[in-house]
Amino acid sequence: MKDVPQPYAVFRARFPQILEKNEELGQLIHDHGGPLDDKTRWLIKLGISAASRHNTGVVTHVARARAAGATEEEIIHALLLVIPTCGFPTFMEAYNQIKSE
Repeated sequence: MKDVPQPYAVFRARFPQILEKNEELGQLIHDHGGPLDDKTRWLIKLGISAASRHNTGVVTHVARARAAGATEEEIIHALLLVIPTCGFPTFMEAYNQIKSE
């Protein structure tokens, strides 16, 4: 996975305790929020990131989904599901992020 974005590194340096608590909450929800397996959770997070046009999240969640065993077909399917709700341009923005890696 790529290095963290510069704004994230700056925030981490300035507000380490806030970031730590936020990451703890995210980890708690990811690991203990319900019965979904790890790969499915990362694919859902990918869809959420794509739908919200959070491009850094798209790249991060694709990498984590792959590490959890997601295939390219599953990753593309997760992104295609964005089209009916958020539109083709939103899908393409996320798709371009993963195809330009």
